[in-house]
Amino acid sequence: MARRALTTTAAAFATAAALLLTACGGGDDASSDDIKGAGDSSGSPSASPSPSAPVVKRPVIKLPSSFQLTFENWTSSDPTEQAVLDDGKEQLRAGYEAIIENDPDSKNRAFYDTKNGFLQSRQWIKTYTDKNLTVIGKLPVFDPKVVLSKDKAAASLSYCTDESKASTRNRKTGEVKGNPAGTDPEVFYVISMGKSPQGVWQAVSARSERGGCPQ
Repeated sequence: MARRALTTTAAAFATAAALLLTACGGGDDASSDDIKGAGDSSGSPSASPSPSAPVVKRPVIKLPSSFQLTFENWTSSDPTEQAVLDDGKEQLRAGYEAIIENDPDSKNRAFYDTKNGFLQSRQWIKTYTDKNLTVIGKLPVFDPKVVLSKDKAAASLSYCTDESKASTRNRKTGEVKGNPAGTDPEVFYVISMGKSPQGVWQAVSARSERGGCPQ
């Protein structure tokens, strides 16, 4: 699909978003963090429960049926890893939503990026919007892996995408382009993420490698 492969630099963060699209597919919405208060195990009357931390209201990401973004095996038995997967998925979907809505300043995307991360994301989004391009087709996202730091305050999220059925479309001319013949359709992404004070996993930086998916 016409769209230059994300390089490991600025586009790299865009990297957070697969090389080209993010559309409708998005399965489950990112789940909010459940914070359960520790119970009083003493025999004395229980004290008033501490107020639970506020639940963060995540933005609603909407993608059109013309672009199907699907996430395969996007689950983990570890609750922290699952939280990274959930927010990482919405971060990717928000990036493609911004492209489709022609909005490089997308607040939804900014929600899932750190300040510096969003500066890179914006550059990636503009590689489409500045050329009047949107994305269409299907983009599977698969083989996710999460590596947490010892204190679980930072994480690395990697995954692959298959662009063989994804394309760009010019908003003015309607011209549709896919990846040039002979181009490897699979792209490997690594997203560095940090947990905000509000409990949202945000992208800090990213890199990508076309043809780098594990075999």
